[in-house]
Amino acid sequence: MPPLVSHHDVEFIAIRAQGPGGQNVNKVSNAVHLRFDVPASSLPEAVKARLLALGDQRISKGGVIVIKAQSARSLEQNKTEALARLEALVAEASVVQKTRRPTRPTFASKQRRLKGKTVRAEVKAGRGKLVF
Repeated sequence: MPPLVSHHDVEFIAIRAQGPGGQNVNKVSNAVHLRFDVPASSLPEAVKARLLALGDQRISKGGVIVIKAQSARSLEQNKTEALARLEALVAEASVVQKTRRPTRPTFASKQRRLKGKTVRAEVKAGRGKLVF
């Protein structure tokens, strides 16, 4: 189970949304910037390291994740959407990738590959000019 994001570590800033919405978009601050400081959070150290190594454009050099949510017309819906996106990002970082064990091709697979190459070379050689 992925570690849960503590609500004490998350900071919400209400901003004005962009795009269509008529006069409402000019009056009401319904969009949300979610700020999550990864180094200062209560996540396990391994998850923090994987989060910072993700290379996501939403993660700043200082280790702060900034997520902007503005699709809904209400502030609360945008907050829950931003929090869901953050939890998805943390869940992605909490999964430990299996280390790849290097393998070698079998003798039979090498023989099949070489046989295919010779067949192909013969086909191509047959396309050349005929010499009498």
